[in-house]
Amino acid sequence: MVRGKVQMRRIENATSRQVTFSKRRNGLLKKAYELSVLCDAEVALIIFSQKGRLYEFSSSNMRKTIEKYLQRAREEERSIEVEQRLQQLKHEAAFMARKIELLENSHRKLLGHNIGNCSMEELQEIDNQLERSLKNIRARKSQLFKEEIEKLQAKGNFLLEENAKLSEKMQFGFRPRDGPAKHKEIRSHSLRTLGSEVVTELFIGPPTTRNGS
Repeated sequence: MVRGKVQMRRIENATSRQVTFSKRRNGLLKKAYELSVLCDAEVALIIFSQKGRLYEFSSSNMRKTIEKYLQRAREEERSIEVEQRLQQLKHEAAFMARKIELLENSHRKLLGHNIGNCSMEELQEIDNQLERSLKNIRARKSQLFKEEIEKLQAKGNFLLEENAKLSEKMQFGFRPRDGPAKHKEIRSHSLRTLGSEVVTELFIGPPTTRNGS
């Protein structure tokens, strides 16, 4: 009698489900053991029942096998991340190369090169770009002129203030120092004049008596 094909879906009957679990679990554990012996493979099998009961088989040490598996999984994950990153970088590099090529072509056209095959729309766009560039250049030039004028005006105001300070010092700072010297000179001149007047009144010769003898 040919055995019918078992449909792959959950067994609704609890008793039948438990019997099937026990049979297939034992068969799976047996196959794992046979695989480890026949092929000298490191096999680790972990089974949890519906109620959480643990069944396991390991051809060596279960903990070491699990650690080995986790390490290999991390390495594969890093390898996948590196591969994805490399693919992303390749796409970015290709995109940047294309963008650089477009910019170089646009630059050459702005310089008047390779415009023989340009359409009227392309030439109009180039003309608009040149107009915008010229406008920006003029605006920047005007700004620099304005900043330079402001600097010169500030410097001129500073020089005017310094000149005013120096003029004020010349008018009020040096007169007190000249006053005493000028007064001393005037006094000395007066004394010399007085001395000369006294000398002119003296009589040179033998003294005369008061009674005229």
